[in-house]
Amino acid sequence: MIRKTLVFGLVLVTTTAALAHQGVQNPAVKARMDGMSAIAENVKTLGQMSKGATEFDATTARLAASAIAEHAAATPGLFEANENDPKSEARPEIWSNFEDFTKKAKELETIAIGFSTSINELADVNAAMRALGTNCKSCHSVYRE
Repeated sequence: MIRKTLVFGLVLVTTTAALAHQGVQNPAVKARMDGMSAIAENVKTLGQMSKGATEFDATTARLAASAIAEHAAATPGLFEANENDPKSEARPEIWSNFEDFTKKAKELETIAIGFSTSINELADVNAAMRALGTNCKSCHSVYRE
């Protein structure tokens, strides 16, 4: 049940993110949204495997985890400047507590790097989804509208 809830939540985030990008005027905010969408798309790849919607493939899963790590590493740089746009979902707390925000991005990178080399079976994808979902929620609950 927890796995299904996490997968549904991550798919919902991906769909919402795609709609939120329409009409963004600020290029810095658009770049941030694109970075977050790239993470969401790769989490979706893992989620589809986790729920059995696509066949498990270790190489694809590892590549998705690697891409998540790459985008997580870039996240603090995308948010360094306090840019705004009416379509932005970034809360001001990002900049008032940038050290914690950066720490959470680094944690996501570390989790994803670990899974980028250790996914060998479906159970590993399920573990990745739990760890990634927990990390994403810990950041989004504080720093995202």
